[in-house]
Amino acid sequence: MLDLSKRKFKEDFKRMLTELYAMDIEQSSPAEQYAALGNLVRSYSSKDWSETNQRYLEKEKKQAYYFSMEFLLGRMLKSNLLNLGILNTVRAGLKDLGLNLEAIEQVEPDPGLGNGGLGRLAACFIDSIATCRLAGHGNGIRFKYGLFKQKFVNGYQVELPENWLQNGNVWERRRLNMAVTVSFYGHVWMEKTKSGYLIPHYEHDQRVLAVPYDTPIIGYENDTVNTLRLWSAEVPPQSEGTDYRAYMQQRKEIESISEVLYPDDSNYDGRLLRLKQEYFFVSAGVQSILRHYRKMGLSMNHLAEKVAVHINDTHPALCVPELMRLLLDVEKLDWDHAWNITVNVMSYTNHTIMSEALEKWPVDMISHLLPRIYQIIQEIDRRYVLKASTLFDKEMVGRTRIIEGGHVKMAHLAIIGSHSINGVAKLHTAILKEKVLHDFYFIYPSRFNNKTNGITQRRWLMLSNEPLSKLICDKIGDDWEKTPTELKMLKAFRNDAKTLSQLHDIKRINKERFAEFVLQKMGIVISPDALFDVQIKRLHAYKRQLLNLLNIIRMYLILKDHPETDLYPRVFIFGAKAAPSYTYAKEIIKLINTVAGLVNQDQAINGKIKIVFVENYGVSLAEKIIPAADVSEQISLASKEASGTSNMKLMLNGAVTLATLDGANVEIRERVGPENIVIFGLTAKDVYQYYQDGSYHAANYYDNDPVLHRVLNTLIDGTIPGAETEGRHVFDSLVKYGDEFFVLRDFQAYVEAQNKIDRLYRDQLKWQRMALINIAGAGVFSSDYTVRQYATDIWDL
Repeated sequence: MLDLSKRKFKEDFKRMLTELYAMDIEQSSPAEQYAALGNLVRSYSSKDWSETNQRYLEKEKKQAYYFSMEFLLGRMLKSNLLNLGILNTVRAGLKDLGLNLEAIEQVEPDPGLGNGGLGRLAACFIDSIATCRLAGHGNGIRFKYGLFKQKFVNGYQVELPENWLQNGNVWERRRLNMAVTVSFYGHVWMEKTKSGYLIPHYEHDQRVLAVPYDTPIIGYENDTVNTLRLWSAEVPPQSEGTDYRAYMQQRKEIESISEVLYPDDSNYDGRLLRLKQEYFFVSAGVQSILRHYRKMGLSMNHLAEKVAVHINDTHPALCVPELMRLLLDVEKLDWDHAWNITVNVMSYTNHTIMSEALEKWPVDMISHLLPRIYQIIQEIDRRYVLKASTLFDKEMVGRTRIIEGGHVKMAHLAIIGSHSINGVAKLHTAILKEKVLHDFYFIYPSRFNNKTNGITQRRWLMLSNEPLSKLICDKIGDDWEKTPTELKMLKAFRNDAKTLSQLHDIKRINKERFAEFVLQKMGIVISPDALFDVQIKRLHAYKRQLLNLLNIIRMYLILKDHPETDLYPRVFIFGAKAAPSYTYAKEIIKLINTVAGLVNQDQAINGKIKIVFVENYGVSLAEKIIPAADVSEQISLASKEASGTSNMKLMLNGAVTLATLDGANVEIRERVGPENIVIFGLTAKDVYQYYQDGSYHAANYYDNDPVLHRVLNTLIDGTIPGAETEGRHVFDSLVKYGDEFFVLRDFQAYVEAQNKIDRLYRDQLKWQRMALINIAGAGVFSSDYTVRQYATDIWDL
């Protein structure tokens, strides 16, 4: 924790502003004030950053490296101030200088280096690793444009470039002296030496310079500052006489590698670029790790004792063959020795059973782009098949091998090449063992384990909901800030009317703040007295935003028929991006926006329903929405959501969860009790039973449920003007083409659950008691505890 007086901070801030811009405060703009403050805060952490790295090296500490395609960090200014222990000092000092910290913070871009829960989890993890004083770092790509900036044009999602680096990034440091070279394409042939080693020779390969940009990750009120290393693709130094046009074409091709997160993979070139990205940051990261390891002067025999590499989803699965390449080709180890080291270094987290996370790449693509890596994958597969064939039947070996049907299966590569495979919620891990990865669980039972996801309460409560954070400290002290399970002490106040009233007042303040934001940004008037019903997550059919929408249409029809109906006023809040090539998800966005236009402008329903779909949902918007939420919609089809983390953030802020028994919802119910969560719908067992017997016929629900029949007809009969095309596609997907995610099957149960929410919310004393118990039960879902489990059970830190 930094010892800093308000007087010293003001002196430092004015000095930094002068050094950077040769001006005083009165002349400076908010952008200049932000840059000065950011540079100052980073300088405050630099000594600890240097000493942390030196301490790890001198003590030969084992270090974990978290490889992730996404790191959805959010704004870092206030987070760094909080973790340094100087947030209040800086806020007060700026106020003395006539400045406002929150206004300065708005200058900071919100880095779009992720698409949802995967990237936000990685950000929470590296924050918690530093806070728990563990030796662990992040490794990813410094995307110039991140995901995309979402705009709605006539209700349609339009993707614009999100140039978050336009004005630089005050937190990062370019480390050109630590750059490495990554090779693509070409031809590789092996020369056998007299001693028996195989030496690879590369011909006509394309070489890319990987330049690291390091960002300090500051632990909460301790002296630990770890590193997030993001790699940028650049053209290597050119020899004299290089043709200018050829150089510019090469530069464009190379720089595209670190330009955009998740390029459109609906065509070959887009898929090839994504594979390039995956190998680029894997190769750069693993090379960097080995270079650092060599500084300890130890032989490669001890690598697994000093290094842990974690594969976050399948995107970094090429860590396995890349480490093998370096151990074989550079360190000259024999295969068996290198493989034993690799397996003991690597660990893998599976995040979902959905197909997009179980990547597979065409053999022709990998062999063309990464010829040496493909040779190694072939050999891993050959040896696996050879050994497995002596133990298991031919069908099992065929199902579990890495190369099959002309594709390389990345999940299989990660599983075979790792000593640990974990799911991210109890239910998810059970499904992996029993269904999705059952063959591998049979082969490697000791490798499988569960690590339920977590969130950092520092960003999602202490920063985003300061009034609630203060109330909690007033009631139970501040031990919970470092020991989150201490939140359970709040249960002592569940029958205290004063505390419940204070909780209500804080929620009202947060709702007023969000309502003001919606009015300013969207021109929509919403009442803080209404129930705020929130569904914020990636737009995907399995997350079933459609189920929510169908119920909204049902409520709207009731009010149109009977305006006097006693429905508690409700504001439905959506936040979601759809992948650019995911047409069906984009149609759902259009449909929600079209219904919103109809409902919000219909005076006949007296404002009892409003729909707010915020543009460009991300971390900073989540920090506004989550504290204002009354209801947390977690309505994915059971068995499809690996864990979820928005469910944890929302319960931490006092929202009541409306959910299926999917992902971590199961564990949330265990913590808060069935009376403090509203559960509905099919279970995972029910879903798999339908898969087994094939007895689900969606059209039967359309034909036999008159309410549902009428709701679905609105999609195609003109009731919703402007939705004819999207409405027809959605209607057909549900009624004609099987309803893949059982929306119609769960509709009636969802309606009953929503009616229960309506009844519960009318009793505010009971509702606030439920909210308090949810807050009290949220501590166990801290990412601090999750990473400690990783450190103990997997990384052996």
